[in-house]
Amino acid sequence: MLMTYALYITIGAVALTMVLCMYRLLRGPYMGDRVLSLDTISINAVSLIVLYGMVNKTQVFFEAALLIAMVGFISTVAFARFLLRRDVIE
Repeated sequence: MLMTYALYITIGAVALTMVLCMYRLLRGPYMGDRVLSLDTISINAVSLIVLYGMVNKTQVFFEAALLIAMVGFISTVAFARFLLRRDVIE
């Protein structure tokens, strides 16, 4: 019972951080801030999926979390490379 409440509180906290990162993504003064907020949003999305899988007591969501983690990493690297060189593929 206590674990369920802790999971729901954690889901709320991670969702709040996603909202704050979305604000920084939209209003960030520099492009570096936007890249970091995009990376943080993808990490928080992975966290939410894992927490949701823990609440439902199923392992299906962990595979989806791994896929989103890989896509988030690749997109962050591609966006940072685009900002540095203005070209993603050489």
